[in-house]
Amino acid sequence: MEFRVLKYFLTVTREENITKAAEVLHITQPTLSRQLAQLEEELGVHLFARGTRHITLTSEGILLRRRAEELVALADKTEAELLETDKQLAGNICFGCGELAAMQVLTDIIAEFHKAYPLVRYDIFTGTADVVKERMDKGLIDIGLMMEPVDMTKFEFIRLPGKEMWGVIMRPDDPLAKKTNIEAKDLQTKPLIFASRFKDNADLRNWFGSYYAKLPIIFTSNLPTNAAMLVCKNMGYAIAIAGVKYFWDPAKIAFRPLAPAVGASADLFWRRQQPASLSVEKFINFAKCFLSME
Repeated sequence: MEFRVLKYFLTVTREENITKAAEVLHITQPTLSRQLAQLEEELGVHLFARGTRHITLTSEGILLRRRAEELVALADKTEAELLETDKQLAGNICFGCGELAAMQVLTDIIAEFHKAYPLVRYDIFTGTADVVKERMDKGLIDIGLMMEPVDMTKFEFIRLPGKEMWGVIMRPDDPLAKKTNIEAKDLQTKPLIFASRFKDNADLRNWFGSYYAKLPIIFTSNLPTNAAMLVCKNMGYAIAIAGVKYFWDPAKIAFRPLAPAVGASADLFWRRQQPASLSVEKFINFAKCFLSME
């Protein structure tokens, strides 16, 4: 399977039309069709369901597209890293982040680093800790920003200042919004929306105490932004971290911290004993110095 043909395949999936894809690639339509046919023959599967106007992917085609996008992204990233020099640092740094208040600290570091190295570019991927770690294993993410607990067996990390504090998001017109803090007993009969990884957080389970076993959990959501939409529709109360409140309109969403307070640290982390590009190494050292002066 040639890398060039994978790029042809991705162009066709993006354009959904072989003639348009051939124009984008500056090759003839018969040449492109022949390359795609050879790819299908080589793999022994049908990748496309050809319609009268548009081309759609089969299930095998969808799988190949996902893997091809990862391979192309990794190849482009590697090429950029190999062209870096210390004199004129460029390249790309990819961050994987949760929706955290600590993102403000990371953006402060990036802003100062950008002043020193203006040619470096950044890619920020937002996702859960599990997804971020998976993409780091594949080499698609250089540096992660996640809230503890995170298994750091394979990672080096820097602990960021401050704490990520847990609370409840609700509609501003909800009776609980009149309270300054939310106690476990306030939620014992309320429809709840939990983070998908809630079961991994012993501090939150302990906070609920004896109420936890009978809680009416109606939704789980991997990111709190989606949970907030359910809250707006009066579908329940979401357990979330304070950092996400900066993304919401206070006229539509209210946040109240837990009492007693529950918080956790956030970390910048990267793969241990894995070669990194010059720009990534520079950024990690820069972040260490930046935080030591805080």
